[in-house]
Amino acid sequence: MRSLLFLLALGFAAAEDGSAAWLRYAPVPGASNYRSLPSAIVALNSSTSSPVFVASQELQKGVKGILGKQLSLANGTNKASSSIIVGTADAYKEAYGNFDEADELEDDGYFLSTKGKNVMIIGQNPRGALYGAFEYLSRLGQGKFSPVSYVSNPHAPIRWVNEWNNMDGSIERGYAGLSFFFRNGLVVENVTRAAEYARILASLGINGIIINNVNANATLLSTRNIDGIGRIADAMRPYGVQVGISLNFASPQTFGGLSTFDPLNPAVDAWWANITDQIYKRVPDMAGYLVKANSEGQPGPLTYNRTLADGANMFARAAKPHRGVVMFRAFVYDNHINESNWKNDRANAAVEFFKDLDGKFDENVVVQIKFGPIDFQVREPPSPLFSTLRNTSTAVELQVQPEYLGQNCHLVYLAPQWKEILEFDMRADNKGSKVKDIISGERFKRPLGGSAGVVNVGTNATWLGHHLSMSNLYAYGQLAWDPSQEPDEILQDWIRLTFGFDRHVMNTIVDMSMKSWPAYENYSGNLGIQTLTDILYTHFGPNPATQDGNGWGQWTRADGFSVGMDRTAKNGTGNAGQYAPAIAQMFENIDTTPDNLLLWFHHVNYTHPLKSGKTVIQHFYDAHYEGAATAQTFVPMWEALKGKIDDQRFNEVLFRQVFQAGHSLVWRDAISRFYHNKSGIADRHNRVDNYRYRIEAEKMTLDGYKTYAVSPFHTASGSMAIITTSNNSVGTATTTIPFSSGTYNVAVNYFDLIGGKSKYELSINNRTIGTWSGDLEDKLGHAPSIYLDGHSATRITFKDIKVNKGDTLKIVGTANGIEPAPVDYVSFLPHGIID
Repeated sequence: MRSLLFLLALGFAAAEDGSAAWLRYAPVPGASNYRSLPSAIVALNSSTSSPVFVASQELQKGVKGILGKQLSLANGTNKASSSIIVGTADAYKEAYGNFDEADELEDDGYFLSTKGKNVMIIGQNPRGALYGAFEYLSRLGQGKFSPVSYVSNPHAPIRWVNEWNNMDGSIERGYAGLSFFFRNGLVVENVTRAAEYARILASLGINGIIINNVNANATLLSTRNIDGIGRIADAMRPYGVQVGISLNFASPQTFGGLSTFDPLNPAVDAWWANITDQIYKRVPDMAGYLVKANSEGQPGPLTYNRTLADGANMFARAAKPHRGVVMFRAFVYDNHINESNWKNDRANAAVEFFKDLDGKFDENVVVQIKFGPIDFQVREPPSPLFSTLRNTSTAVELQVQPEYLGQNCHLVYLAPQWKEILEFDMRADNKGSKVKDIISGERFKRPLGGSAGVVNVGTNATWLGHHLSMSNLYAYGQLAWDPSQEPDEILQDWIRLTFGFDRHVMNTIVDMSMKSWPAYENYSGNLGIQTLTDILYTHFGPNPATQDGNGWGQWTRADGFSVGMDRTAKNGTGNAGQYAPAIAQMFENIDTTPDNLLLWFHHVNYTHPLKSGKTVIQHFYDAHYEGAATAQTFVPMWEALKGKIDDQRFNEVLFRQVFQAGHSLVWRDAISRFYHNKSGIADRHNRVDNYRYRIEAEKMTLDGYKTYAVSPFHTASGSMAIITTSNNSVGTATTTIPFSSGTYNVAVNYFDLIGGKSKYELSINNRTIGTWSGDLEDKLGHAPSIYLDGHSATRITFKDIKVNKGDTLKIVGTANGIEPAPVDYVSFLPHGIID
């Protein structure tokens, strides 16, 4: 009966909330053909707090779920029958003797063999044994039953995640709920979810975590919170995940009672040594510290005319006796730079601040470098700092939670972007110098290095807020362990583990995901101009005007005739010259600069011809329409998977794909209209500002509604919307439908503000077509905006509505709170037509 139930389980799409991620251990087809499974699990020399013991439990759970077989657990040797043997190399040698692959193992590495009577999972250390166990279960969970025997070592020693959690329980740039580390200024008592997260991280080979925001709060260093850090470390330790914390540089003064935080002051040095000793007494295996200094208003050593190395080394001295690592962020820049100076450039800041400090950092310091020179944009070249620091250990900082790329409300699979950066050859000393080989320490013979991923998981069951966004966390871990892997292959593994083996599901999610980054780049910002979001507010919706005219340095220098940053050494900011000569020469020359980075390195006329033959401005128009069109296809592609994926995850993903489809049109229209207005150059296809299927709300007959000039103007069709005449009142907008009789998809674009949940009713000839609420702040998991703008602009669509020409269209909006039931326009779309 048990085997029958196991087989039946393969045919059901049971409800899932996403909390199991890729560790579902779901039954796999063909499991009955796997005949070589041992009958027991032997854990070698493991205490209950050891990753080896956790590995044995994980193996038991996984095998039962995947293959439907209960294996017994044993400690010590078991030579009488075939077993899954899991343990360290030293323990295996003591119990069974030497094995040939032992000398190949490096720190955290493992040997996996399924070829003999026993399955061997042997780690260089306990953590490596756990990684090997997860790898074995991953193979089983994907139905990969063929015998294998290989050693797998991590590419780099540092494989960390950064969690921007605040002490009040919020998460900066977090889109998946509240923190499960902090609440009300204190570390939480219940650390169960921290342990669950450690399990997920361990399955990826992640060995370290920074639990608090880089904009750190010094109160984390209180005695009570240090004990709380210990609780988190205790919960994560069995999974081999070492806890670290981010520090506020001014803590000796703001928290410790000193009159200074000068890193060369002996009292300050002693204060950090003392507090570090206290932390390590509670957390003996703490990973180390992360420091953001002298950036975006944060305190740092420059306050006292000390160098960044002086600051980093102060922490390094304190951490060194405990074998702690100091990750010092290279994200150092002045956010009040003067745009009127043609030579000024935020992209130059990292090299300018760090180039003269190369070799002056202590050996346990790692400079953590954002992958590009600005800030996690949709496309940037690799930071030139990677090839500048030859005598300093470095790590690449990637953003798993896409702050500038849709905030997990848009599907954007990021592994192709990361792969492009990691494989980029910086040509230092005119030798092969791929970024992946620099951060591993191999290229410049450094002892440390690796990856730091900004993840920002929260209390949402999906961990990241969007089921499909978990592919980014999975891919980050895979590439941190082995950057030679291909993004599409990583994706396929994740799909099998997360959604099963249906070929249609596989093909659909691969197609959507691999198209998602190019699509987002197309409808947000292309040709290297950056993500044209609102950099002064939420970093979510379109607002290209905010890029210029401020001190933040994410400039596009767009005027009526031209656009782009001149970063050449000859005429511009000199950023191109920060690269090694071979790369500098490529970027300096407009003819050899790739078009996808043209506006990053060159300031050109809108009519400048690209290698495609199109002008810059026409490419802008075409790309934005093409990108938005691609986003529309994700909805029917996903809808075709109904019944093949459990209802909960199917419906939750569908909601976000529908949102993305609508918001991509907001992006398309806003950017196209902005540059159409800026340049005065028409779209040769006559699409911009020519929306034949729309009825503008401000042109309808209004009762209780009034017109409202939306700012920025380009985030509303016709630059106007309607809002109710007062708070908590009712407005009505009516008009006669001018379109031919037929069946349409009727779409309403409106604005969904934080601080209110308006009610809407759409009717034709007093027949209700649909009702809805302005409650996206609940459904999206984060709050985009309190204004009518590109962040709050959204769309709802009612399908297959029969319409007669001359019918009366009516919208009734009931305002709530600060949200005045705002409406932009209504579209009547024939089937197959994109607005």
